[in-house]
Amino acid sequence: MTSGLRIVHCFRAPVGGLFRHVRDLAAAQAAAGHQVGFICDSTTGGALEGRYFDAVAGSLPLGVTRIPIRRNVGPGDLAAGWRAYRLVKKLRPDVLHGHGAKGGALARVFGSALRVSGYSVARLYSPHGGVLHFDPGTAKGRLLFSLERMMDRMSDHFLFVSEFERRTFAEKIGGPRSPSSVVYNGLTPAEFAPVAPAPGAADFLYIGEMRALKGTDIFVDALARASAATGRPLSAVMVGGGETAACAARVERLGLSRHVRLLPPMPAREAFALARIVVVPSRAEAMPYIVLEALAAGKPMIATAVGGIPEIFPPASPALVRPQVESVAAAMAEALADEAAHAALMPAHDELRARFGVETMAAGVERAYRQALA
Repeated sequence: MTSGLRIVHCFRAPVGGLFRHVRDLAAAQAAAGHQVGFICDSTTGGALEGRYFDAVAGSLPLGVTRIPIRRNVGPGDLAAGWRAYRLVKKLRPDVLHGHGAKGGALARVFGSALRVSGYSVARLYSPHGGVLHFDPGTAKGRLLFSLERMMDRMSDHFLFVSEFERRTFAEKIGGPRSPSSVVYNGLTPAEFAPVAPAPGAADFLYIGEMRALKGTDIFVDALARASAATGRPLSAVMVGGGETAACAARVERLGLSRHVRLLPPMPAREAFALARIVVVPSRAEAMPYIVLEALAAGKPMIATAVGGIPEIFPPASPALVRPQVESVAAAMAEALADEAAHAALMPAHDELRARFGVETMAAGVERAYRQALA
């Protein structure tokens, strides 16, 4: 039997799919006998994220440390980094696993500093999209990609959540020179139970951050166009935080206020009951949990063919569309015309469980840890 490891996960914002990934991974690692802890930002996250922390705190013997970590690179990083490094040195981890650009930088810099002082630690990095969304033609993109190339030398293993993410890293940044693996996000067994629509459920659901990258404007505009195409006002629920005021203004401007409800963040499975069809209109993604969660819950979907999303569906699936208003609207109208036929386009349930279960994810990540330590 292999011995338990001391694992510290470093990440910036405890929100969204990245936080979900780290929580599930930590829970599986704790169940496998490892000692786990978190280091993350103290200035982001609300009441829902607070409940998530409360739920996992008892299974994290290395604790949860929250310090101010800014999104953008700046002088404040030095003070935050020094505080975090002193903590990491006391925790003496076997593995430092960084998630996202800021978390990846902290984990690799801390791990390299520990190695200089003669302490052996594995340094792993999961980009989770993040920096890969930047344009290499911009000044900021060039700066961030230069930093990523520099930190490649400080990495023992890269963990990508999709083949798309690994390809994009190679195209925009190069390499990586260190070993790499693709380990898909994984769901818990309970999440594969179906969620039925509640009485009076809306036609469509959007759930996620309210911002342009996630395509909230595409969703609202497509809903208006699909309503015109079907000859009736279609209904929708939009769940999430972020740029909610801009989203509400767009809904009102298009005359959809009576048919669209905007709700604050809530657990995904609660939101799934509020509508019959889930729409993911993102302009860019790595491997979004919401697509996996919706499919596991038996929800018919329309999703844009960006990032790792096509790796979830059968090849050339009609459920996948371009991240454009016209394509999303046409798919909405078509799905409502025959909802049973649209539901039949979704991936088989047994295949989803085999490829995207949390046990499969945790086993793949631990293999990378052991390889890095060896």
